[in-house]
Amino acid sequence: MEPDRVAELERRLGHRFRDPARLEQALTHASYANENPSVPDNAGLALLGDAALGLVVAEHLLVSDPDAPVGVLTPRRAELVSGERLARWAGELELGPLLRLGRGEDLTGGRARESVLATALEAVLGVVYLESGVAAVRIVVGRLAPW
Repeated sequence: MEPDRVAELERRLGHRFRDPARLEQALTHASYANENPSVPDNAGLALLGDAALGLVVAEHLLVSDPDAPVGVLTPRRAELVSGERLARWAGELELGPLLRLGRGEDLTGGRARESVLATALEAVLGVVYLESGVAAVRIVVGRLAPW
């Protein structure tokens, strides 16, 4: 990973990563891991990051509008955690150039693919959660989200 790009990512997120290997895993697509069998992909971290993101967004919505019915809050939450929204945030963070992709995925535009970018951002949030807890995820999401 390019140190300057990682430093810029940290600045934009407001989080300094303590474990470079874990960040590298968060940026590793399954296609790369398939070509390099000893390398873990970002799927597990993305699962964790998705859960942390969902919690932070639901909490924010409930605190912001405590009297809103669940039927109103649920679609708001879905909009804020949609793949399209996550991919846009990942693009703003310039995650694409940091991704480790398999050859085919890279050649077919994986660095700009919505699902790849969204999953990578979720995985990065998973690392933030593991390193610093839900409070740090709140800070990062607050920097990304247009509350």
